[in-house]
Amino acid sequence: MALTEEVSAERLEAHVVKLAGRIGERNVFLPHALHGAADYIATEWREQGYDVIPYPYRVKDVDCANLEITRRGRRRPDKLLLIGAHYDSVIGSPGANDNGSGVAALLELSRWFAKLTPDISVRFVAFVNEEPPFFMWKQMGSLVYAKMARKRGDNIRLMVALETMGYFRSEPGSQRYPPLFRAFHPDRGDFIAFVSNLTSRRLMRRAAAAFRAYSDFPLEQTATLALVPGVAWSDHFSFWRQRYRAFMVTDTAFYRYPYYHTANDTPDKLDYAALAQVAGGLCRAFAAVAGSDPAYAL
Repeated sequence: MALTEEVSAERLEAHVVKLAGRIGERNVFLPHALHGAADYIATEWREQGYDVIPYPYRVKDVDCANLEITRRGRRRPDKLLLIGAHYDSVIGSPGANDNGSGVAALLELSRWFAKLTPDISVRFVAFVNEEPPFFMWKQMGSLVYAKMARKRGDNIRLMVALETMGYFRSEPGSQRYPPLFRAFHPDRGDFIAFVSNLTSRRLMRRAAAAFRAYSDFPLEQTATLALVPGVAWSDHFSFWRQRYRAFMVTDTAFYRYPYYHTANDTPDKLDYAALAQVAGGLCRAFAAVAGSDPAYAL
Protein backbone atom coordinates (compact mmCIF):
# COMPACT_ATOMS: atom_id res chain seq x y z
CA MET A 1 0.00 0.00 0.00
CA ALA A 2 1.13 3.57 -0.62
CA LEU A 3 1.85 5.28 2.67
CA THR A 4 1.00 8.73 1.31
CA GLU A 5 -2.52 7.50 0.60
CA GLU A 6 -3.00 6.24 4.14
CA VAL A 7 -1.76 9.11 6.34
CA SER A 8 -2.87 12.59 5.37
CA ALA A 9 -2.32 15.96 6.97
CA GLU A 10 -5.94 16.86 6.16
CA ARG A 11 -7.35 13.93 8.12
CA LEU A 12 -5.08 14.61 11.09
CA GLU A 13 -6.17 18.24 11.10
CA ALA A 14 -9.84 17.22 10.91
CA HIS A 15 -9.43 15.09 14.05
CA VAL A 16 -7.73 17.90 15.97
CA VAL A 17 -10.30 20.49 14.85
CA LYS A 18 -13.11 18.21 15.99
CA LEU A 19 -11.55 17.52 19.39
CA ALA A 20 -10.03 20.91 20.23
CA GLY A 21 -12.11 23.22 18.04
CA ARG A 22 -15.67 21.94 18.06
CA ILE A 23 -15.65 19.95 21.30
CA GLY A 24 -12.99 22.04 23.04
CA GLU A 25 -11.89 21.64 26.64
CA ARG A 26 -12.80 18.11 27.72
CA ASN A 27 -12.45 16.63 31.20
CA VAL A 28 -14.66 15.39 34.03
CA PHE A 29 -15.44 18.99 34.96
CA LEU A 30 -17.04 19.35 31.51
CA PRO A 31 -18.57 15.87 31.18
CA HIS A 32 -20.61 16.60 28.05
CA ALA A 33 -17.42 17.52 26.18
CA LEU A 34 -15.51 14.54 27.60
CA HIS A 35 -18.28 12.18 26.51
CA GLY A 36 -18.38 13.88 23.10
CA ALA A 37 -14.68 13.17 22.60
CA ALA A 38 -15.10 9.53 23.62
CA ASP A 39 -18.07 9.15 21.25
CA TYR A 40 -16.06 10.66 18.40
CA ILE A 41 -13.16 8.24 18.91
CA ALA A 42 -15.47 5.24 19.23
CA THR A 43 -17.36 6.22 16.06
CA GLU A 44 -14.12 6.61 14.10
CA TRP A 45 -12.95 3.19 15.23
CA ARG A 46 -16.22 1.48 14.37
CA GLU A 47 -16.10 3.03 10.91
CA GLN A 48 -12.60 1.57 10.55
CA GLY A 49 -14.09 -1.88 11.25
CA TYR A 50 -13.10 -2.41 14.87
CA ASP A 51 -15.14 -3.63 17.82
CA VAL A 52 -14.77 -0.99 20.52
CA ILE A 53 -14.55 -2.16 24.13
CA PRO A 54 -15.20 0.53 26.76
CA TYR A 55 -13.87 0.14 30.29
CA PRO A 56 -16.04 2.52 32.35
CA TYR A 57 -15.50 3.83 35.85
CA ARG A 58 -16.77 6.81 37.82
CA VAL A 59 -14.76 9.84 38.90
CA LYS A 60 -16.32 12.74 40.85
CA ASP A 61 -19.77 11.29 40.08
CA VAL A 62 -19.04 11.38 36.33
CA ASP A 63 -19.08 8.31 34.10
CA CYS A 64 -15.87 8.06 32.07
CA ALA A 65 -14.12 5.29 30.16
CA ASN A 66 -10.95 4.02 28.60
CA LEU A 67 -11.63 2.75 25.06
CA GLU A 68 -9.89 -0.27 23.52
CA ILE A 69 -9.63 -1.90 20.09
CA THR A 70 -7.36 -4.71 18.91
CA ARG A 71 -5.93 -5.81 15.57
CA ARG A 72 -5.41 -9.50 16.29
CA GLY A 73 -2.06 -11.00 15.40
CA ARG A 74 -1.76 -13.87 12.98
CA ARG A 75 1.09 -15.88 14.47
CA ARG A 76 1.40 -14.80 18.12
CA PRO A 77 -1.91 -13.18 19.06
CA ASP A 78 -1.18 -13.46 22.78
CA LYS A 79 1.68 -10.95 22.49
CA LEU A 80 0.72 -7.28 22.43
CA LEU A 81 2.09 -4.02 21.14
CA LEU A 82 -0.09 -1.42 22.89
CA ILE A 83 -0.32 2.11 21.49
CA GLY A 84 -2.23 4.70 23.50
CA ALA A 85 -3.08 8.38 23.81
CA HIS A 86 -5.17 10.32 26.32
CA TYR A 87 -8.21 12.21 25.02
CA ASP A 88 -8.91 14.55 27.93
CA SER A 89 -7.49 18.07 28.12
CA VAL A 90 -6.24 20.04 31.10
CA ILE A 91 -8.60 22.48 32.83
CA GLY A 92 -8.75 25.75 30.89
CA SER A 93 -7.29 24.44 27.62
CA PRO A 94 -8.88 23.09 24.40
CA GLY A 95 -5.92 20.71 24.13
CA ALA A 96 -5.07 20.79 20.42
CA ASN A 97 -1.50 19.61 20.83
CA ASP A 98 -2.04 18.16 24.32
CA ASN A 99 -3.40 15.80 23.35
CA GLY A 100 -5.48 16.23 20.21
CA SER A 101 -2.32 15.59 18.19
CA GLY A 102 -1.71 12.27 19.94
CA VAL A 103 -5.31 11.13 19.49
CA ALA A 104 -5.25 12.15 15.81
CA ALA A 105 -2.11 10.07 15.29
CA LEU A 106 -3.70 7.17 17.20
CA LEU A 107 -6.76 7.24 14.93
CA GLU A 108 -4.63 7.27 11.78
CA LEU A 109 -2.39 4.47 13.05
CA SER A 110 -5.43 2.30 13.73
CA ARG A 111 -6.83 3.14 10.28
CA TRP A 112 -3.57 1.99 8.72
CA PHE A 113 -3.37 -1.22 10.78
CA ALA A 114 -6.96 -2.14 9.86
CA LYS A 115 -5.54 -3.08 6.44
CA LEU A 116 -2.67 -5.16 7.86
CA THR A 117 -2.37 -8.55 9.51
CA PRO A 118 0.49 -8.24 12.00
CA ASP A 119 2.29 -11.21 13.53
CA ILE A 120 1.51 -10.08 17.07
CA SER A 121 -1.63 -8.29 18.21
CA VAL A 122 -1.64 -4.51 18.09
CA ARG A 123 -3.93 -2.85 20.61
CA PHE A 124 -5.00 0.79 20.55
CA VAL A 125 -6.30 2.46 23.71
CA ALA A 126 -7.73 5.95 24.22
CA PHE A 127 -7.17 6.86 27.87
CA VAL A 128 -9.27 9.20 29.98
CA ASN A 129 -8.16 11.37 32.92
CA GLU A 130 -4.45 11.78 32.21
CA GLU A 131 -4.36 15.44 33.15
CA PRO A 132 -4.27 16.95 36.68
CA PRO A 133 -5.79 16.50 39.19
CA PHE A 134 -5.66 12.80 38.26
CA PHE A 135 -2.12 12.49 36.90
CA MET A 136 -0.08 9.90 38.85
CA TRP A 137 -3.06 9.15 41.13
CA LYS A 138 -5.22 6.06 41.24
CA GLN A 139 -8.04 7.57 39.11
CA MET A 140 -5.72 8.31 36.17
CA GLY A 141 -7.22 6.41 33.24
CA SER A 142 -4.05 4.70 32.06
CA LEU A 143 -3.18 3.61 35.60
CA VAL A 144 -6.66 2.10 35.98
CA TYR A 145 -6.13 0.32 32.65
CA ALA A 146 -2.55 -0.84 33.34
CA LYS A 147 -3.57 -2.33 36.69
CA MET A 148 -6.42 -4.18 34.96
CA ALA A 149 -4.05 -5.43 32.23
CA ARG A 150 -1.58 -6.75 34.79
CA LYS A 151 -4.33 -8.40 36.82
CA ARG A 152 -5.75 -10.24 33.80
CA GLY A 153 -2.28 -11.23 32.59
CA ASP A 154 -2.04 -9.24 29.36
CA ASN A 155 1.27 -10.02 27.66
CA ILE A 156 2.14 -6.42 26.72
CA ARG A 157 5.63 -6.60 25.24
CA LEU A 158 5.77 -2.86 24.65
CA MET A 159 3.53 0.13 25.34
CA VAL A 160 3.87 3.42 23.43
CA ALA A 161 2.27 6.69 24.59
CA LEU A 162 1.53 9.28 21.90
CA GLU A 163 1.76 12.64 23.65
CA THR A 164 1.83 16.27 22.47
CA MET A 165 3.43 15.66 19.07
CA GLY A 166 2.35 18.31 16.55
CA TYR A 167 4.55 21.41 17.04
CA PHE A 168 7.84 21.92 15.20
CA ARG A 169 10.25 24.87 14.85
CA SER A 170 13.44 25.21 12.83
CA GLU A 171 14.87 28.39 14.38
CA PRO A 172 18.07 28.08 16.43
CA GLY A 173 17.23 28.14 20.13
CA SER A 174 13.65 26.92 19.62
CA GLN A 175 14.30 23.76 21.66
CA ARG A 176 14.95 23.65 25.40
CA TYR A 177 15.96 20.75 27.67
CA PRO A 178 16.49 19.80 31.29
CA PRO A 179 20.00 20.58 32.58
CA LEU A 180 22.81 18.69 30.76
CA PHE A 181 20.60 17.31 27.97
CA ARG A 182 21.32 20.26 25.67
CA ALA A 183 24.88 18.99 25.24
CA PHE A 184 23.61 15.87 23.47
CA HIS A 185 20.64 17.10 21.41
CA PRO A 186 20.01 19.86 18.83
CA ASP A 187 18.81 23.36 19.70
CA ARG A 188 16.18 23.39 16.93
CA GLY A 189 12.73 22.00 17.67
CA ASP A 190 12.33 20.24 14.32
CA PHE A 191 12.42 16.60 15.53
CA ILE A 192 10.18 14.03 17.17
CA ALA A 193 11.48 12.34 20.31
CA PHE A 194 11.29 8.82 21.74
CA VAL A 195 11.72 8.93 25.55
CA SER A 196 11.99 5.95 27.89
CA ASN A 197 13.25 4.91 31.29
CA LEU A 198 16.37 2.78 31.57
CA THR A 199 14.43 -0.49 31.87
CA SER A 200 12.67 0.12 28.53
CA ARG A 201 15.66 1.44 26.60
CA ARG A 202 16.38 -1.72 24.57
CA LEU A 203 12.91 -1.92 23.05
CA MET A 204 12.69 1.86 22.62
CA ARG A 205 15.96 1.79 20.67
CA ARG A 206 14.63 -1.03 18.49
CA ALA A 207 11.54 1.01 17.66
CA ALA A 208 13.74 4.06 16.99
CA ALA A 209 15.92 2.04 14.59
CA ALA A 210 12.77 0.91 12.76
CA PHE A 211 11.53 4.51 12.53
CA ARG A 212 14.84 5.63 11.06
CA ALA A 213 14.81 2.74 8.61
CA TYR A 214 11.40 3.71 7.23
CA SER A 215 11.35 7.50 7.67
CA ASP A 216 13.76 10.38 7.16
CA PHE A 217 11.93 12.63 9.64
CA PRO A 218 14.40 13.80 12.32
CA LEU A 219 14.26 11.64 15.45
CA GLU A 220 15.98 12.08 18.81
CA GLN A 221 15.93 9.39 21.47
CA THR A 222 16.83 9.27 25.13
CA ALA A 223 16.62 6.71 27.91
CA THR A 224 17.05 8.25 31.32
CA LEU A 225 15.74 8.43 34.87
CA ALA A 226 12.02 8.87 35.36
CA LEU A 227 12.61 11.67 37.87
CA VAL A 228 13.89 14.03 35.14
CA PRO A 229 11.09 16.62 34.65
CA GLY A 230 8.85 15.62 31.75
CA VAL A 231 10.25 12.12 31.20
CA ALA A 232 7.40 10.38 33.03
CA TRP A 233 4.68 12.93 32.23
CA SER A 234 2.27 10.81 30.21
CA ASP A 235 0.50 7.46 30.16
CA HIS A 236 3.66 5.36 29.76
CA PHE A 237 4.33 6.16 33.43
CA SER A 238 1.33 4.01 34.42
CA PHE A 239 2.77 1.02 32.57
CA TRP A 240 6.21 1.49 34.15
CA ARG A 241 4.48 1.22 37.52
CA GLN A 242 3.01 -2.13 36.45
CA ARG A 243 6.43 -3.38 35.29
CA TYR A 244 5.75 -3.12 31.56
CA ARG A 245 8.27 -1.75 29.05
CA ALA A 246 7.03 1.55 27.64
CA PHE A 247 8.14 4.79 26.00
CA MET A 248 6.68 8.12 24.91
CA VAL A 249 6.56 9.71 21.44
CA THR A 250 6.54 13.51 21.84
CA ASP A 251 7.56 16.87 20.44
CA THR A 252 8.89 17.48 24.00
CA ALA A 253 5.83 19.49 25.11
CA PHE A 254 6.73 22.42 27.40
CA TYR A 255 10.40 22.23 26.40
CA ARG A 256 9.32 23.50 22.97
CA TYR A 257 5.62 24.35 22.87
CA PRO A 258 4.87 27.87 24.21
CA TYR A 259 1.11 27.20 24.50
CA TYR A 260 1.40 24.11 26.69
CA HIS A 261 -1.52 23.85 29.15
CA THR A 262 -2.96 27.22 28.13
CA ALA A 263 -6.14 28.49 26.48
CA ASN A 264 -4.03 29.15 23.37
CA ASP A 265 -3.39 25.45 22.67
CA THR A 266 -5.63 25.68 19.59
CA PRO A 267 -5.70 23.78 16.28
CA ASP A 268 -4.06 26.58 14.28
CA LYS A 269 -0.79 26.15 16.19
CA LEU A 270 0.04 22.69 14.82
CA ASP A 271 2.13 21.67 11.80
CA TYR A 272 -0.06 18.99 10.21
CA ALA A 273 2.31 18.26 7.32
CA ALA A 274 5.07 17.42 9.79
CA LEU A 275 2.67 15.44 11.97
CA ALA A 276 1.65 13.41 8.91
CA GLN A 277 5.31 12.58 8.26
CA VAL A 278 5.72 11.49 11.88
CA ALA A 279 2.55 9.39 11.83
CA GLY A 280 3.60 7.79 8.56
CA GLY A 281 6.97 6.85 10.01
CA LEU A 282 5.28 5.43 13.10
CA CYS A 283 2.98 3.32 10.94
CA ARG A 284 5.94 1.69 9.21
CA ALA A 285 8.00 1.40 12.39
CA PHE A 286 5.20 -0.20 14.43
CA ALA A 287 4.38 -2.57 11.57
CA ALA A 288 8.03 -3.64 11.63
CA VAL A 289 7.99 -4.06 15.41
CA ALA A 290 4.75 -6.07 15.10
CA GLY A 291 6.44 -8.53 12.76
CA SER A 292 6.67 -7.18 9.21
CA ASP A 293 10.46 -6.86 9.46
CA PRO A 294 12.37 -9.54 11.44
CA ALA A 295 15.21 -7.08 12.08
CA TYR A 296 12.98 -5.05 14.43
CA ALA A 297 10.26 -7.48 15.56
CA LEU A 298 9.43 -7.83 19.24
